[in-house]
Amino acid sequence: MVKAVIFDLDDTLISEKEYIKSGYKHIAAIIEERLKINKKQVFDDLIGLFKENSQNVFNGLYEKYHIEYSNEMILDLVKEYRGHNPNIQFYNDVLPCLDGLKRLGIKTGIITDGYAITQHQKLRAVEANKYFDVIIVTDELGRDYWKPHPKAFELIREKLKVNFDEMIYIGDNPEKDFYIRTIYPIKVIRIVRKDIVHSSKFYHKSIEEDYRIESLEELNKYL
Repeated sequence: MVKAVIFDLDDTLISEKEYIKSGYKHIAAIIEERLKINKKQVFDDLIGLFKENSQNVFNGLYEKYHIEYSNEMILDLVKEYRGHNPNIQFYNDVLPCLDGLKRLGIKTGIITDGYAITQHQKLRAVEANKYFDVIIVTDELGRDYWKPHPKAFELIREKLKVNFDEMIYIGDNPEKDFYIRTIYPIKVIRIVRKDIVHSSKFYHKSIEEDYRIESLEELNKYL
């Protein structure tokens, strides 16, 4: 019997690309103020650079504008990006799904990787504390405890007072979201949404999900 459903955050409950766009709009406004370059142009250039290579986008921006930059200047933009208040929302199927789980008496939680300040800003933006019983940001445990490490799953089991075989975990990232099923008897579901960041990642140690869905509307069949 399922007593708890645990969710990943990025590209499971919220769109990572929408978060990236929000962050780039914030950076574009800063660049406009500092360098007097139109923020729409800056935003478009940031998106273009990200599509070319998601690494070192801010370095690429300064280079595109032929501006000498220091490591401190890059770190400043990174800090602004990670700490900004994002303009994001839950996917449309999230709140109806949570309402349905609540009616069934099923507990809910989130386990999310990523820099703590960034993940907390995302969680605040969607008021996640209003909807979930337990939220674990793995970065607060230490980088070594990011998924696929089992520690966050052990903690959330204790907090929710359920057994591992009474839990479902839903995520999107093959590199880290499904390996837990080899450690504990947790059922894992891969949600494959459109236009997500990790769709082409390889499975960690070739461990795949138990089930696959395209919307949380499909979850009922596995409860």
